[in-house]
Amino acid sequence: MTEVAVLAGGCFWGVEELLRKVPGILDTEVGYCNGEGDPTYENVKTGRTGYAEAVSITFDPTQISYEKLLEMFFQLHDPTTRNRQGNDIGTQYRSAIFVSTPEQRKTAEKAIAQENASGHWPKPVVTAIEDLKAFYSAETYHQDYLQKNPGGYTCHFWRRGGPQ
Repeated sequence: MTEVAVLAGGCFWGVEELLRKVPGILDTEVGYCNGEGDPTYENVKTGRTGYAEAVSITFDPTQISYEKLLEMFFQLHDPTTRNRQGNDIGTQYRSAIFVSTPEQRKTAEKAIAQENASGHWPKPVVTAIEDLKAFYSAETYHQDYLQKNPGGYTCHFWRRGGPQ
């Protein structure tokens, strides 16, 4: 049995690239969540659609828990910057956890509280918890982008040592 988590931590290329290598993660897909209108990159990049660049992560909960996945999510981006990661600015780059069950919501709330209490960040976590309304797969050229373009832009890196 597998589970799915949908996370947004800025540009989806870097989030996907770091998570794809984590044991227990079976598949990643980049796409757009929770906006209005046509979910294409040309529309989303304007910042006027409300969509977030996100990654749908299929994982084996016997190998990695949702809680552990969220712990890693907070290590691969800065969850204290509203609508920004690195040079990427706009609501499409917001930090968000898109939940599809009450259990995911409860775990996400707990993870944010723990992150805020950890002392790892100089400012409060601004990661939003949003009900997952829809996930639309991004264009083919965005899938596995940093595998196809190893020198491509990313503002993501492991903080605090990464997956353990």
